[in-house]
Amino acid sequence: MSSNQVWQSDHYDRKLGFVSELGKDVVRLLNPVKDEHILDLGCGTGDLAYEINQAGAHVTGMDFSKEMIGEARRKYPQIPFFVGDGEYFTVDSKYDAVFSNAALHWMKKPRAVIAGVWNHLKPGGRFVAEFGGKGNVETIVQAIGEVLREDFDTDADKLNPWYFPSIAEYSALLEQQGFRVAYAAHFDRPTQIQDHEQGLHHWLNGFAGHFFIALTQAQRQAACEKIAVKARNELFRDGSWYADYKRLRVMAIKPG
Repeated sequence: MSSNQVWQSDHYDRKLGFVSELGKDVVRLLNPVKDEHILDLGCGTGDLAYEINQAGAHVTGMDFSKEMIGEARRKYPQIPFFVGDGEYFTVDSKYDAVFSNAALHWMKKPRAVIAGVWNHLKPGGRFVAEFGGKGNVETIVQAIGEVLREDFDTDADKLNPWYFPSIAEYSALLEQQGFRVAYAAHFDRPTQIQDHEQGLHHWLNGFAGHFFIALTQAQRQAACEKIAVKARNELFRDGSWYADYKRLRVMAIKPG
């Protein structure tokens, strides 16, 4: 998993809180049961781990970002959290379920992730996840690519940190591992970003840092302004920015 993205936990919670709020639907699909042991893979600042905990399950949160884990521990000291890489993790526990929201698209080695999930599930256990699917934020990605190419002679494709598979691609990987895919959906979810005029800037600063790694702060600001101009016609309406999200939601079962 790439380490170039710098996560600012306070910015994430204040300006990008929709990530956890929208993830509550995935918690309902998970349907946690009292006394189950569940791993939240890519837990961020812990809000959905807390939701799972409230159902009476024993949840453990893991994230690649030590900043995110630090904030999760501060907010929810009753829940165990640890820093770990979703592509290469080994813990002693076996879980009744592995849950993940808005994290798997940061992990560009999906076979390794799926193998890790499989190895840490009990027989009969379930893997429930939602993340960016094929075509996710394509308008934003296209605008980023155009600005980097035109102004900085940079190929954005080489900097793209994300993995956005189709249902067919991801279901095939799950089945090759041995999972039974019980549910899969790919859907549009245009998502309003907080702070109206500044919303896209917050989104780019929070999620797209990989693309701007070689730029100065002034260059980054100028690039973000040009990206906003290019994307505005499609993504700005009624006084707010909307990210053109397309999500992939799955539930897969490890045979008993």
